[in-house]
Parts: sequence; structure tokens; C-alpha cells
Amino acid sequence: MAKDDPILDGIKKLRSEGVQYVRFELPDLHGTSRSKLVPIDAVESYARGGLNLYGGTLGLDTSSNVVPGCGLNEEINYADTKLFPDFETVRRIPWLPNMARVICDVHHLDGSPLRGSPRAVLKALLAQAAEIGLDVMMGHEFEFYLLDRETRQPLFGGYQIFNTTRNLYVDAVLRMLDQLRAVGIDIITHNCEYAPSQFEINYGPAVGIAAADKAFTFKNAIKELAHREGYLATFMSKPFANSAGSGCHVHVSLIDRNSGANAFLDESDPDGLSTAARSFCAGLIAHSRAMMSLIGPTPNCYHRLKPHTFAPSNISWGIEDRTALVRTKASRDKATHHEMRGASAISNPYLSASAVLAAGLLGIRDKLPLAPEVPGPSEEDPSLPKLPQSLEQALDYLEADRPFCELLGADFIKLFTTVKRFELARFRGAITDWERNEYMEIF
Repeated sequence: MAKDDPILDGIKKLRSEGVQYVRFELPDLHGTSRSKLVPIDAVESYARGGLNLYGGTLGLDTSSNVVPGCGLNEEINYADTKLFPDFETVRRIPWLPNMARVICDVHHLDGSPLRGSPRAVLKALLAQAAEIGLDVMMGHEFEFYLLDRETRQPLFGGYQIFNTTRNLYVDAVLRMLDQLRAVGIDIITHNCEYAPSQFEINYGPAVGIAAADKAFTFKNAIKELAHREGYLATFMSKPFANSAGSGCHVHVSLIDRNSGANAFLDESDPDGLSTAARSFCAGLIAHSRAMMSLIGPTPNCYHRLKPHTFAPSNISWGIEDRTALVRTKASRDKATHHEMRGASAISNPYLSASAVLAAGLLGIRDKLPLAPEVPGPSEEDPSLPKLPQSLEQALDYLEADRPFCELLGADFIKLFTTVKRFELARFRGAITDWERNEYMEIF
């Protein structure tokens, strides 16, 4: 009997559904989708031999400038890479006729994987967790603004979180929810958030790379659907100075590969937390400053991290503490997990997951003890150490944390830090409206 061929089987299924084009998507360094559209007749040859793509695509900054010195541009003569589709990620695109998409891994022309790609970094960390008998369950919880596309302003004013009228303030929201479900996003809840025209759509967790793939699908679908509806959706961390920032809460628990049990649960512990849960949290605390550039990858992200905003401002943990960096959900059952609340909504889901997993695995590896939680909201304790106040500081902390960098890999660290420092140079060279308004007339 002939062995199953996942490529042929996948293509056969797509043909049976009437698919005529497949979008080969690459999650870039920033978590946005870069893609080429492939007719169904050409999918098999590209799936087997790879689809050529400019090799420096992962070395582009947030404005798609080519970044020198990152390892993927002039160093390799601007050579191509090849995309190989992961057929586990094939999904029909319900808002486009006869079209599907597939998430791809990227390889050098010699066939070796591009280890600096965000999806490869997370896969390598998941493999390390598996080596010590653990699977990883994760979920990303995003906030975003839905704005008027022309004015880039909110659709309504006022602070009325959970307001029933504003939950579905425009009909487009319900259509977007329907399309998200159709593309495989298992929505749990939807509501308007704290700030005017800010929303939150929650969906279920997943195990392994599927969790980040789902987050990648969600974010890019929101952007695409909002555009098609005539609006602008933005995951920018702080689009308005006087309104709430948009965060990403990364939920994580570990699963024993042998028993299937939640490795964070210990029913004999007063808080229901296992040694692994405590050491994982201690790792998040110990490596939090190194994490920050991955979970807050733009200068704008650092405007969000202030007290009394439901965003963390210091390095802390606490059971059900919404002001802490790590909010531990000690439910004393299989749902026991940690919620890392420091990430910006703009962050790449593969990298926010990698940052959390790398820090937590280091905590387990080094058997780090977890200090007691502080009484009361942690943001009210002035003795707790502060998070980095800028992307420059965060990058310095990242490069100084050798164990953390080693887990993420030298190729990735070079790529990421070079691109981010290139962006910072552009940022520091810009003249802002604030400067013009403040100085031009009076001086």
C-alpha cells in the first residue's frame, strides 16, 4: 500500500473545495504576513522544491527598509531563500473566493533552515521543552483599536468597557467575528475594551506551534478584514496619549507528556502551584528585562507601561494581581497557568511566546526559587524593580543576558537587535510635531 503523501493529500482536498489559489505566508520579524499567491496547479512543485522569496525579507524594518548588517542582506549578496508550506496550517480564506492560505517555514538555498526566523525560534524552544518531557499550552489575548480609516480617530467616545451597544457599535464587527470563526479562530468572548473604539476578542489556547500560528492568523485577519470593511484596525501599543494602551497577555501552562496532566498544578500545595510553576514564574521574573524588547518591540510600547493602567510597571508576580507583570491564575485545577501581562499588542506572537518560554525554561533548568508575592496591588510597592523605560534599555538588557540569548540562538539575536537598533536610529533622527509645536514659534 502506498504511503500517505501529505502534500498530495492536501492539494487534493483543496481542489475538492474549489480552491484556485493558495497564499504562501511567511510570518516576518514583526509578526506581519508576507506572502506570494500561487495558482493551485503550481502548489505541488513549490511545496516540494520551495518557493523563492527575497532572503532579506526577515531583515526588513517596520517600514520595509533593507537593514544592513543583519546577516540576511549584503552578507549573502541579497540571495533568495525558499518557503516550504506547513500543510497543517492550510485554511480556506472565507472572505476571498476560491482561496486558501498556508503558513510557511523559510530555508536557505542550501536547504538548511533559517534559524533566525521567529517561527523557527519558537519551534526550537518547544523542542527543548519536549526533551524534558513537557508540552506547552499557550494563548494570546489581544486588545486593538478599530478606527475611521480616513481620520484615524475612534468611532465613538467615552470610557464604557463592556457597554452592550458599543460591543457591536458598527455592523462590521459582527461580520468580522463571523469570518474569524470561519477561518478557524475559536472565539470565546468579544467585547469593547476600556478606551473609546478599543476592542478585545478572545479565543481558545492551543498546544505548541499551533498557538502562535493561531495568534498570527488572528492578528493579520483582523487587519485584513477591517481594511475590507473600510476601517483601520491597529494593534499599536499606544495610539493616543490620553487613552488606554493595547496589550497582549500571554497565557502559558506546561503539560506532562507522559500523563497529560497540567505540570503547573500541585493539589497538595497551599496555592495549588507545583515546583515547576514556581520556577517557571521565577524565570519570568529573573529574565523579564531581557524579555522586554521581544514583547515591546517599538519605542511606542513603553508609553503603555505605567501604574494604574492595568499594565505592569514593575517586575512582579501575584495570584490574580492584574497590576503584576505575571498574574498567576491559581485555580487549583487543570486550568492553572501564568498570564504574562507585559507584552504589547503590536508584538510578534511567535516572539512573545518565545520570550515567555525561554525565560520560564531557564527558571526550571536553574531551579530558581520564587520570592513571595507582595501584599496588595504590586504596582503600589515602590521597592519592586522597574521594567526598562525604553527600547534602547530593553535591547541592552537582552544582549547582556547570555543564557537567555543562548536559548533564542545567535542568528536570531543578531537579526533582531540589528533591525531594532536600525529602527531606533531612524526614530531618533525624526523631528516630531511636539518639538515643532513646542519650540518653533517661541524660540
